Amino acid sequence: MQLRTPGVYTEEVATLPPSVAEVSTAIPAFIGYVERGDQAARIGGVLDYQARYGTAKPAGFTARIVGDDPATPVTFVRADDAATETLFYAVSHYFANGGGPCWIVPIGGGATAAADFAAGLDRVEQEDEPTLLLFPQAADRLEMADYGALATAALNQCNRLKDRFVVLDVPRGETGAVAAFRDAVNSSYLSYAAAYHPYLQTTLSWVVDDASVTVEQVPTDAAPATGSVPAGGSGIAVTYAGTVAAPRVRVVAGNAGAAGDPTLPPTFRVENNTLVIGNGAGRTGAAIAMAWDAASDKPAGFTLAREGDGSGVPSTGSTGVALITAPPVSGTLASLKTDKTALYNRIREALARERVTLPPSPAVAGAYASVDRDRGVWKAPANVGLAATIGPVVRMTDVDQETLNVDTAAGKSINAIRAFAGRGTMIWGARTLAGNDNEWRYVPVRRLFITIEESTRKASAFAVFEPNDATTWMKVKGMIESYLYGLWERGALAGAKPDAAYYVQVGLGRTMTAQDVLEGRMIVEVGIAAVRPAEFVVLRFAHRLQQG
Repeated sequence: MQLRTPGVYTEEVATLPPSVAEVSTAIPAFIGYVERGDQAARIGGVLDYQARYGTAKPAGFTARIVGDDPATPVTFVRADDAATETLFYAVSHYFANGGGPCWIVPIGGGATAAADFAAGLDRVEQEDEPTLLLFPQAADRLEMADYGALATAALNQCNRLKDRFVVLDVPRGETGAVAAFRDAVNSSYLSYAAAYHPYLQTTLSWVVDDASVTVEQVPTDAAPATGSVPAGGSGIAVTYAGTVAAPRVRVVAGNAGAAGDPTLPPTFRVENNTLVIGNGAGRTGAAIAMAWDAASDKPAGFTLAREGDGSGVPSTGSTGVALITAPPVSGTLASLKTDKTALYNRIREALARERVTLPPSPAVAGAYASVDRDRGVWKAPANVGLAATIGPVVRMTDVDQETLNVDTAAGKSINAIRAFAGRGTMIWGARTLAGNDNEWRYVPVRRLFITIEESTRKASAFAVFEPNDATTWMKVKGMIESYLYGLWERGALAGAKPDAAYYVQVGLGRTMTAQDVLEGRMIVEVGIAAVRPAEFVVLRFAHRLQQG
């Protein structure tokens, strides 16, 4: 300050070092397909997601009902339509497991699904806040080779930015999926990711509407049918006597007493919901069956099921039998809402019990966020129960998990999701993909270093272009030491005393040479003793001889 005018002046002298503001540790970025919208955004909950991106396109189902007995269960076949499976289900499972704010990165419009996910990964690189990367839909939509390439690209991004971590899924549906996954992921930066297996059966229900559900009602095999001669005509008319329309009917050929010209081939037609076999008198079931196969004008949608002598062809005697199967009653659930309310409600109730199966990464990311919030990023996100989860789709034993946890060939560890009696479904592993690396074997160690590095890097930005002298060095040193001391007090660092838990060094002759100072480099060296999880707890017991 230059003083030119007489008077009293005040100066504020900064005596305290700046502080480190710790970055958020669990802000996932979900990369995938949404129902609507194309802008990446930060959301705070499921309602926020619905407002921006909708829910999911209604899933297609076929509901099959046999007979009219209300006690008969309704069976469902879901249409294999990947377009209906949006991020809505994954994000819902994430929040159900304690997840907090997250980013949604919509994709779509590329030539292939692999190109879409690659573009989404490039897009999220532009965002600074996300600390976790997830792409749960990719496990189902990509071939294993493409999924491995995407995972490798994500690991490379993590190494470049050094501020994020990837949560991967082992894709299902392929024999030897674990081995194929290990072969597909090729990266030198495996410590920036953790993989989980298997998929989870959740408590989430599918988004459906009445128009997306097709209902097929078929008769029971024992439904009665009668044959007669149509009034004023020839042939055999078969009329169902039950209560289900368009049934499976039993056509009895042979001496049915119907008029007809046996020299002409049988004809088939439908009159008033009744199947009529013209010129059917005196013909065997086999003859009718062969005529059915050759006929080009038979009613559309009907099929012929043969029975009789075990060869699949009806008996050739005069009382041979052919089974003509009519298509079941078919329509949408919407068509039943007013005319068959009881059946409509029965299907709706059964449909609500159809659950969504998801990759484990959304639930695991929710567990990361919950553990970070309650305990800290240094606590392993394992031995944690998963909410909104019925159980893993594959149950495994200790022996099954051995080859997942320890990979003697490539060292790529995979964390198991297991169900335990009385305890529920739990994450039962805390290893990164670098399972044989003594430095970066554990998820909490890697994520703690990411947090400390990113927090101190951002807090040290004030020193850029400051004088590269002892005053600035001491400010930076004091700031980092204060931050690490706070972490040590909270249990993040190992050591009985602060000196055993960390050190910070900076200065000429210590971390820098005179040439470093001339070239504008201020080098700070930080050493940290991170706590590690007790992965294997060994209790040793021995007999003690009685004394005295």
